[in-house]
Amino acid sequence: MHLSSTSRRPRVMHLTQPVDGGVARVVTDLVREQLGDGADVVVACPDSTLTAELRALGATVRHWSATRSPGPTLVREVRHLARLIDEVRPDLVHAHSAKAGLAGRLAVRGRIPTVFQPHAWSFEAVGGITANLALKWERRGARWAARVVCVSEAERATGVRAGITGRWTVVPNGIDPERFRPAPAQAVRAGLAPLAGIDPAAPLAVCVGRLCRQKGQDVLLRAWDTVVRRVPDARLVLVGDGPDGDRLRQEAPASVVFTGAVADTSPWYQAADLVVLPSRWEGMALAPLEAMACGRPVVVTDVDGARESLPSSFAAQCLVPPQDPAVLAGAVTELLLDPPLRESLGDRARRHVLSTHDVRHTAQAVADVYRDLLGTWPATTRAGRSRAYERAEANQTRQRVAPTEHRESNHS
Repeated sequence: MHLSSTSRRPRVMHLTQPVDGGVARVVTDLVREQLGDGADVVVACPDSTLTAELRALGATVRHWSATRSPGPTLVREVRHLARLIDEVRPDLVHAHSAKAGLAGRLAVRGRIPTVFQPHAWSFEAVGGITANLALKWERRGARWAARVVCVSEAERATGVRAGITGRWTVVPNGIDPERFRPAPAQAVRAGLAPLAGIDPAAPLAVCVGRLCRQKGQDVLLRAWDTVVRRVPDARLVLVGDGPDGDRLRQEAPASVVFTGAVADTSPWYQAADLVVLPSRWEGMALAPLEAMACGRPVVVTDVDGARESLPSSFAAQCLVPPQDPAVLAGAVTELLLDPPLRESLGDRARRHVLSTHDVRHTAQAVADVYRDLLGTWPATTRAGRSRAYERAEANQTRQRVAPTEHRESNHS
C-alpha cells in the first residue's frame, strides 16, 4: 500500500500484549514520537495503566481482551482483534512481542502491511514441545510480516539460525536521556532509604526487571551469597514484581530488598552504585540502557543484544556468561570494591547511550521502515513532538503523586 503525499495522515495501529515493562515502554516511546510526527496512532491492548498513559499522549486506544500467553482463548482473541482492525482500517499494523505478533499476523494475514517486532524470540522462553511449536509458528508466520524489526543484530541472527526467513531490519532499542539522567547517588538514596529500609552509606547493587525466569534474579541471589562474604555491608535491591516474586522472597537473605512494582524506575538507577541484569535471554534489554543513561555501570549476561548495547571497551568488566553465579559474583564484587572504576565506566556509559541509544534515533529508524512500506511518512514536526512530550511529562507527574497507579517493571 502506498499513500500519496497529499492524502490523509497515515494511520498506524500498534498491537501489544504484554502491557507492562520494556515492551510497554517501547510502545509508549514510539507512540509519542509518531504523534509528534503528525501520524494518526491507534493502539489495541488489554486495559492497564498503559492505556491511560497512551490516551494522555493523545493516542486512540481500543480495548483488546487478551491473555499474556497463547492458550484456549486464542481463537476468540484473534477474532476480536480482526474486528478491531476492520473498524480502525489502519494503513500499517505494528505487532509487538510474541502474543500480539501471533494474534496480529493471524488476524491480518498479510492484507495490510504488517511489522512484527519480537522483543526476544518466543521459542527461547520455553522448552520441549512448546518450544518446537513456537519455532514452527515463527517460521510460518514470517510470511505474513512485511518487515521483522529486531532490536539487535544478535536477535536477528538468532532468528536466521532458527530458520526464520524474514524481511529483516535491525533497529536498536533507545531510551529517553532526559528521563533517565545522572543525579547525585547519595541524595537520591537518602530519599529512597525510608521506603526501602536501606543504609544510604551501604554499597548498593540494583536489579530492575520483572521477577521471572527470563530475568535471572534467581541466579543473582545465588551469586549474592558470595558477594556479601567479600562486601559484608552491601545491599541488593530487586525492583519489580512478577510470577517468581514469592519464591524469590523466600530464598533471599536479609541483605536483599524487594520494592515491588514501581511507577518510575529512574531513582533506583540513580541511587545505585552498580546495576545488574542477569538475564537468560533478551533481544536488547532496556534496563542496562536506562542505567547507563543515568551514568551507572552495569553487569549484564552475554545474551542477545548485550554486547551491542555496551561500549566495546566494557566487555571485560561488564559482560558475564548467563547462568554462572560464580562469574557473576566476581564481576559484581570487583565493581563494588572499586569506586574509581565505577565512576569511569558510568561516565563513558552515559556518553555511549547519548550517541547510540537515544529513543529519537530509534523512532526515526522505525519511521524509515514505515516510509519504505507505505511510500510516505510525515516529516517530523518539532512543535508537535514538543506537545507530545509535554503531555507525557504531565502524565508521569500524575503517576508520581498517585501511589495507587503502578506499572510492573519488565525490561526486555
